[in-house]
Amino acid sequence: MNTIGTMEIEAGERLWIRGLRLVGRHGAHEEERRREQTFWVDARLDLERPDRRDELGATVDYVAVIEVMRRINRATSFRLLESLAAALAEGIVRAFPQVRRARVRVRKRPRDLEGLDWVAAEAVCTRRREG
Repeated sequence: MNTIGTMEIEAGERLWIRGLRLVGRHGAHEEERRREQTFWVDARLDLERPDRRDELGATVDYVAVIEVMRRINRATSFRLLESLAAALAEGIVRAFPQVRRARVRVRKRPRDLEGLDWVAAEAVCTRRREG
């Protein structure tokens, strides 16, 4: 973090992905896993970008991040929203060295509960610094 006068400037940037719609077979109960359900994913990625060029190669391509999340969603049926959120956050940090921290929230609309917009779980994965 740099200090300029009374301001602290944090090195790095954030990339947001909001409202990614995934279809999967996740849930604590067997009947939830039998049928496909819609899940919405929001991700906040804290980036380390020492190279400030205005080029895609100098940052994280959000299309590639979305493909990683889609692949993880298709590969495994999770019982808990928390587990799905954690797998997505960890998958992003593993796949993209520029991502310092990934915060992922997974939402779903339960079919059998009236009067409820959605439920969600959130997970954070942070890259350990070397040294």
